[in-house]
Amino acid sequence: MLLKKLGLSLGVFLTIAASVTGLVIIPNWQFQGHQPMRKADGTQYPLPYFGEQAKGRAVYIDQGCIYCHSQQVRMKGYGADIRRNWGTRRSVPRDYMYHRPHQLGTMRTGPDLASIGHRQPSATWHALHLYDPRITSPGSNMPRFNYLFTEMRDGDALPVGAFPGDVIKIPPQFQNSGITQLVPNERGKALIEYLKALNQSFPLPEAQQ
Repeated sequence: MLLKKLGLSLGVFLTIAASVTGLVIIPNWQFQGHQPMRKADGTQYPLPYFGEQAKGRAVYIDQGCIYCHSQQVRMKGYGADIRRNWGTRRSVPRDYMYHRPHQLGTMRTGPDLASIGHRQPSATWHALHLYDPRITSPGSNMPRFNYLFTEMRDGDALPVGAFPGDVIKIPPQFQNSGITQLVPNERGKALIEYLKALNQSFPLPEAQQ
C-alpha cells in the first residue's frame, strides 16, 4: 500500500514537473533573447505602452474585455482570422514582449483585437463603438460602455478639462432623449488610446515562416 501511494505521488510530481518545464521554463528560455525589430528609418517594433496607452490597458483589463475578445491572430490554415481581416499576419511571441500580463484571451464572442488599431485607427469610431456598439456594428451583442462618456445635449457646456475637439457627434438615428454629443471621460480617453495602439501589422521575419 505504501509503495502504491509513493508511486502515485511520484507520478503526480513528475506530471506537474514535466508540464511546468515544457509549458513555462523552456518557452521562457527560448524567447528571453527576443529584442525589438528596427527598420532602417529607426522605426522600432514593438514599443512598450506608456502614458494614456498604459492607463487604457488597465481599463481594458478591469472592464473584462478579455472575456469576449482575444489578442492573437492565428496562422493561415488554422482559422479564418486573416481572411476576416483581423490581422495581416499571424501573431508571434515578439508581439508580446511588453505585455504584462498578456491579454491573449480564450474566447471570441467578439472579433480578435490584436490589430484593431490598424483596422480602425479613428478615435471617433472607437468612441462610438464603446458608447453603443450598434452604431458602428449593427447586430452586435457587445454591452454598452456609455459610463465612459459624458452625454451632452445641444448647448450644454463642456465638461471640466474637455476641449471642443473632444466632442463626438452621435448619428441622428441613435440620438435619444435629446442626447446629441459625447465626450469621453478620463478612462474612456485612455481606453481609446490603448485600442488604437493595438497593431501587429509590422512585418516580422518569424511571422512569415
